[in-house]
Amino acid sequence: MAGLTPGSPTPQSITVHGQSRQLELAFSDGAAFRLPFELLRVYSPSAEVMGHAPGQEVLQTGKRAVEMTALAPVGNYAVQPSFSDGHDSGIFTWDYLYFLGSQQDELWREYEAKLAAAGVDRDAPMAAKGGGACGHH
Repeated sequence: MAGLTPGSPTPQSITVHGQSRQLELAFSDGAAFRLPFELLRVYSPSAEVMGHAPGQEVLQTGKRAVEMTALAPVGNYAVQPSFSDGHDSGIFTWDYLYFLGSQQDELWREYEAKLAAAGVDRDAPMAAKGGGACGHH
């Protein structure tokens, strides 16, 4: 399958839990993860969040209460969630979802460290940007 490392685990089930704001995944190797929507939104693999090159990442804030409004399949290798803040350009491959689940604690610590380094609060609203600077939405 395109976009997958050969032999890597694939999801056997994906469940969106709207009330607890978590995406539950069960993989073929027996691993199971519950990923908060906030983590998915903050670590979206989109150009809007990751930038086009290292060092261009855009620190996301104010996403604690973000909702997932839709989850669309992308071929047989990924899903594309839509979030209540309008963000919908991140394509999450099975490999990336597995990475997020298996490294969740470390990723939260990294996120909190980035917030502290930038001197911003996790719940601060995102600064308004004038037009899409990179042309992606």
